[in-house]
Amino acid sequence: MGEHRQQAGADPGIVVVGSGPAGLRLVQELYALHPLARVTLFGGEPWEPYDRVALSLFLAGEVAAGDIFCPPRVPDAAPFCAHYNLPIVAIDRPARRVRDAAGAWHAYDRLVLSVGSRPHVPGIPGVDLPGVYTFRDMNDAQRLMARTARSHRTLVLGGGLLGLEAARALQRAGTDVTVVDHGPRLLGRQLDAAASERVSTHLRRLGIGVVLGDGAAQVLGAERCEGLRLRSGRELPADTLVLATGIRPNTALALDAGLAVRDGIVVNDALQTSDPDIYAIGECAEHGGRVYGIVAPALEQAAVVAHRLCDQPAAYHGSTLATRLKVVGCAVFSVGRAAEDDLQPGDRKVVYRDDAAGVYRSLVISGGRLVGAVGFGPWDDWQRVQEAASRRARCWPWQQRRFARCGTVWPGTHEQDITAWPAAATVCACKGISRGALSRAVAAGCADAPALSRATGAGTVCGSCQPLLAQFYGHTLARQPVAGARWLAGGSLLAALVLVVLALTPGWSYPDTFDLELRWDRLWRSGELKQLTGFSLLGLAVLGLVLSLRKRFERLRLGSFGAWRVVHVILGLLALLVLGLHTGFRVGSNLNAWLMVDFLALAALGSVAGLVTAFEHRAGPGRGKALRSRFTWLHIVLFWPLPVLLGFHVLKTYYF
Repeated sequence: MGEHRQQAGADPGIVVVGSGPAGLRLVQELYALHPLARVTLFGGEPWEPYDRVALSLFLAGEVAAGDIFCPPRVPDAAPFCAHYNLPIVAIDRPARRVRDAAGAWHAYDRLVLSVGSRPHVPGIPGVDLPGVYTFRDMNDAQRLMARTARSHRTLVLGGGLLGLEAARALQRAGTDVTVVDHGPRLLGRQLDAAASERVSTHLRRLGIGVVLGDGAAQVLGAERCEGLRLRSGRELPADTLVLATGIRPNTALALDAGLAVRDGIVVNDALQTSDPDIYAIGECAEHGGRVYGIVAPALEQAAVVAHRLCDQPAAYHGSTLATRLKVVGCAVFSVGRAAEDDLQPGDRKVVYRDDAAGVYRSLVISGGRLVGAVGFGPWDDWQRVQEAASRRARCWPWQQRRFARCGTVWPGTHEQDITAWPAAATVCACKGISRGALSRAVAAGCADAPALSRATGAGTVCGSCQPLLAQFYGHTLARQPVAGARWLAGGSLLAALVLVVLALTPGWSYPDTFDLELRWDRLWRSGELKQLTGFSLLGLAVLGLVLSLRKRFERLRLGSFGAWRVVHVILGLLALLVLGLHTGFRVGSNLNAWLMVDFLALAALGSVAGLVTAFEHRAGPGRGKALRSRFTWLHIVLFWPLPVLLGFHVLKTYYF
C-alpha cells in the first residue's frame, strides 16, 4: 500500500522515516513552505497515517476507524511518494541511502528519522502470558477491541496519560476496570496532589477502581493471565492486563548507523544528529538530555526541521510540556512546572477552587512569572494560560489575587477575541494547531468552523476547542447554568422577599387583652417558646455553616456541592422565618440590634450571591464570576461577627 507521485530518476530529495504524528506533520509543513519539495515517506505500520491521540476514542467506540486515518495533505502537483507497511531497516551513511525491509535501496539528500517509540514492558514473571496487552498503536487497539467482547475484569498497569485513556475506553466497553500504579497518585508527572486526588475520586465515582502506591510483582496464571500480584502481596483477579508503563525510544536504526545515542537519538538545537545530514524528531529524539513522550513537542520539532530543510532559520530550544486529558468527560490540564516533584525553590502556588462547578486550578509563580499551571474541570481560557506559561509571562500581584478570587488571570478573559491571541499560541493542544495556522486556513477560504476543523484537524479529537474555532466566525456557544440553578434562584428570590417583609413589617405590638389564649406575644415572652425558637434558629444557622464547608474541605464528599448549596439556601430561608417568630419582627436595641442587622445583612448578601450564581451563565463569563466571587466573599465576611454576637446574646440572656 502506498502513494506514488515521484518520477523515476529524480533527485533523491528528502526521505522521512516514520509516518506517525511527527513525520506526518513534517511532510505537511514542508509542502506549506515549499510546494515542489521532493519528499519520500516510509511507514512501518500496515496502515495509512492515523491520529494516535484518537486511539482511545476508537477503542471506546466513539469514533470509527475511518475517522482517525489522516493521510498527508500535500499539493496535487507535489513530487511526493509514500510507502506504508515498508519499514526502513538500515542506513548507509557514506552512500547516503537507506534500505527498506524488501531489500531495496533509496537515496537521500537529507534524512529525517521519526521512528517513534515502543511500549515499555516491565520484566515481571508472567508478563508474556496470553491476556497481557500493550496499548500504543492501531494494532494494539484492534487487539484490545477484540478482547473486550470476552473480558469481564481488566487491570490497567500505569496511572499516566496513556493508562487513564485506556481505562476510560475499556470501561465504556462494559468491562470492570481497575487502574494500578506504584506511585502515590495518578498523573503524578503532570498534576499536583489536589488535582490528582480529584481525578482519583472522579474515576472511582464512575466505577473505575484505583490502586495506588503498590507496584506489580507477578502476573498470575499458568496458561493465561488470571490476575496480578502486587508487591504488598495483594492479589487482584483479572482476565486482561493492559500495560501502560511508559515508552522506550526506537534507537536501533540510528545505533546501527553509528549515530550518537543515549536514551534517545541525540540531537542539537537544529535537531541534527551527529551526522548533520540526518535529523531526528519526535519520541525517538533526545534534546538537551530529555526525551519528550507526548505529541506536542514532536509537532514543534517537525516545524523546526521543515524550516531547516527549506534553508530557513529555525532552532528548537525545548518544549514546555502541556497536556490535556478527558477522563470520561472530565477535563484535566497541565503545563510547565506543575507537579510537586517539578517545583523549585522560590516557586509559589496560587489556588482557585469552585466545587459547585467542579473546578480546581492552580498557578505556579516564580519570580513574578507564570511557569506552570494545573486545572481540573472546565477552563475556558486554558489555551491562553498555556501560552503564557510557555513564554514565562509576567503575572502581576493583582492578577494573582484575581485568580484566587474568580479563577481567571485576566479580566473579561472569556470575551477576548481569539484572533487577538499571539500567532504562536496553541488553540488545539491535541493536534498542536496554533492560532496563526488557523488564521491562515481562514484566509485560504475555510468558510465556517466545521470547514476549519476539517482543513486543519483542530477540534477533531476531544472537541474542547470547538468554541474557539467558532470565534473565528463571530460566533459564541451558549454557556450552561450551574447545577440546581432553578432551585437556587427560587430559594434565593423567596429569601429576598422574606427579607423585604421583615424590613417593612412593623414590630408586633403587645395585645391589650389579658386572655392568654389570644396573646401571640407568648412566642417571645414565654421562656419555653422563646428557647424553642432561639435554639431552632441557632440550629439552622449551624447547619447552614456545616453545609457551606462542603466547598472548603476536600473530604466532605457526600452529595454534590450544587445540592448542598440549594439546601443551604433553604435553611437560610427557614432561619429568616424563625427569626421573625423569635423577635416579633423587632430590631431591638444595643447588642440585639447589632445581631439583628448582621443576620439580615448576611441573609441579604446570601440571597444576592445565590441569584448571581443562578443567572451567571447569562452574564459575560468574566463579569459573572467576578460578581459571584464578590458577593459570596462579602457573605462570608459578614458571617464572622455572628458567632461572637450570638455568644454575647446567649450569655446576656442566661446570665442576667
